[in-house]
Amino acid sequence: MRVLVVGAGGVGGYFGGRLAEAGHSVVFVARGRHADAMATAGLKIRSNAGDLHLKPVVLLDRLDEPGRFDLALICVKLKDTTEAAALVKPLLAPEGLCISLQNGVEAEMMLADVLGRDAVLAGIAYISAHIVAPGVIEHVGQRAKLTFGELEEGVSDRARAVLSLFQTAKFDSELSGEMELQLWLKFIMLTAFSGACCYRREAIGVLRGDPEGKALFQALMEEAVAVGRARGVKLTEEVVARRLDNVEQLPPEMKPSMLVDLERGNALELPWLSGAVVRLGQQAGVPTPVSSKVVDALEPLAGGRLGAA
Repeated sequence: MRVLVVGAGGVGGYFGGRLAEAGHSVVFVARGRHADAMATAGLKIRSNAGDLHLKPVVLLDRLDEPGRFDLALICVKLKDTTEAAALVKPLLAPEGLCISLQNGVEAEMMLADVLGRDAVLAGIAYISAHIVAPGVIEHVGQRAKLTFGELEEGVSDRARAVLSLFQTAKFDSELSGEMELQLWLKFIMLTAFSGACCYRREAIGVLRGDPEGKALFQALMEEAVAVGRARGVKLTEEVVARRLDNVEQLPPEMKPSMLVDLERGNALELPWLSGAVVRLGQQAGVPTPVSSKVVDALEPLAGGRLGAA
């Protein structure tokens, strides 16, 4: 397969880099100083799973003839989803597929509105990785996994073909036949992780070591679970307890990408995380006072500082 990676930040840079390392044809879409550094010095990945210096790197805007791609990985921030879909649409092969590796539970439908539902698979990236300098990505911890599948329940041959591609690379991959549930399980954890850490301006180690911080984390998860159940997602009673156990296993220095963006003055994915809990809760008639408190505190900062990268 010929792969297009739209967004070469922590997620796209890492997984796209590993696919290129495995010998696959990978083209990146990047911008700014990060793109310039990739073009001149290559892409560097620092990781406990093994460092990588990928050079040369193929960038879409430096190709004379982009051609058609069999697979597009969408790894941009959620505010850029529609723009990314418009970029991808003329570049996909007739049977080409697009996988969102973005946060939240709404990206797939945003892509489907532009590309058509048949062209979209749902995906989840389990990784903590960030750009630490132009052309350099740092992967924190051990976990690097992609879970993906069809929007509808069940497993397809085309998804199995993508799994075969992923299995050649140096990361874990899983094909799921119940992606709506998987998306919500990730969302429940991520919205609490992002919301609590940003509200308190703390990495997970500090947050979980404080009773009030841990209580905030749990309350945010419980609200997200209530909203998901009201929307028909089959979330079991032990969901919150299991994710609290998972939190204890995270490296203490780990930060959600939204906290990294907050510290750097970048725009925040607040509207699609805690903001989505509030918005979807209102639609379902579910109260979300703790998520609303987080949104109210962070909303003045959600647009980022003018001129931030």
